Amino acid sequence: MHQLGEQLSVQVSGGPTAVIDYGGLRFLTDPTFDEPGRYGRPDGKPGLTKTAPASLNPADLGHIDAVLLSHDEHPDNLDHSGRKLLADVPLTLTTPSGAGRLGGTAKGLATWETVELDRPGGGTVTVTGAPALHGPEGSQKITGDVVGFVLTGQGLPTVYVSGDNASLDAVRQVADRFGPVDTAVLFAGAPRLKPVFDGALLVLDSALAAEATRILGARAVVPVHIDSWEHFTEGRDDLVAAFTAAGLSDRLRLG
Repeated sequence: MHQLGEQLSVQVSGGPTAVIDYGGLRFLTDPTFDEPGRYGRPDGKPGLTKTAPASLNPADLGHIDAVLLSHDEHPDNLDHSGRKLLADVPLTLTTPSGAGRLGGTAKGLATWETVELDRPGGGTVTVTGAPALHGPEGSQKITGDVVGFVLTGQGLPTVYVSGDNASLDAVRQVADRFGPVDTAVLFAGAPRLKPVFDGALLVLDSALAAEATRILGARAVVPVHIDSWEHFTEGRDDLVAAFTAAGLSDRLRLG
């Protein structure tokens, strides 16, 4: 558990999944709670392999006010257990196309669209949809739409959740509107699949995560999406090395 202020804490569960307690509300990013195993694809495209279990299970979470789901089409961001959990959550914020597929309490957020959630005791938290690109330019046709999130509120720190984003241009857009941010929950891990875009990055690598931190002016960075999956090509040690080389090691919050 990273206690990042009176109104903010982040607990990382593994893969892209984290619990964010913010302004009295509890958010959950990309829920993945299945046991390790292989996820095949009926179309013959490369499958994905989960290599480690989550450190939390749904029964540990307590009440979740909203799920922040970067996208719904890949099992390393929404697995079988995660889909089951969505039925019990009052709100799932995701891409407009994903909300259409998921139905139920899912709501799509277009880029810069906002939703206000009531805080216990008064006031609101605003969730803003942020731009994201899951791969190189033009990748949407293959990897699908992705959304990031910015959390803001009166008297609260600004929190950026990148989602599965590989684009520093998207990060710059967030910084232009909201920077400097207090805390960035950055999806990293340098995932690559050789048959997809000739092995190009699908999400930030460690060096790009360090540069994103600099662009955002982030006081603290909680990295997620850096473990538990075979196609992630970088992990904790790579992040530490990259942030140290960039003079930003004091920003990292590693559990």
